[in-house]
Amino acid sequence: MNTTISTRQETNTDFEVRSLDAVCINESTLKHPWWYNFKYLFAGILFGILLVKAEVISWFRIQEMFRLQSFHMYGVIGSAVMVGMIGVWLIKKFKIKTIHGEPIVLHPKTFNKGQVYGGLIFGFGWAITGACPGPLFALIGNGATAVIVVLLSAIAGTWVYGLLRDKLPH
Repeated sequence: MNTTISTRQETNTDFEVRSLDAVCINESTLKHPWWYNFKYLFAGILFGILLVKAEVISWFRIQEMFRLQSFHMYGVIGSAVMVGMIGVWLIKKFKIKTIHGEPIVLHPKTFNKGQVYGGLIFGFGWAITGACPGPLFALIGNGATAVIVVLLSAIAGTWVYGLLRDKLPH
């Protein structure tokens, strides 16, 4: 019995691996009806509209950013980083919980060279396609159907990463 338990603990490293890959791991034990997910759909639609109106899904705006010709995208990204920093600070300072009362736990993350490689690949893909993963659906919804190829490529890249994950530097 003890050998079974220790073997299971040694092979079940899912939490440890996910804690290396994610900044925040929150697993809810609450079960909700399927229609609770509509709030995420609504939030996603609002986020997509915001991206379109702010022109951050514009290929021309993204190219201006990579050519250092405009501050627009740097302002948007910088604002998002500041809002995120303030949000995390507030969560930590006031021990804010989820809307269902569950604690939010932020696990420490160590730096490694795989993050640099991943960031470079992400940046090259962003520069080449003119779209980062966030607004892909907003671009498709806005009528840029050629972005479906970029979306399928992003999904394929994620799948390949999943296959090679154990062999990559983390």
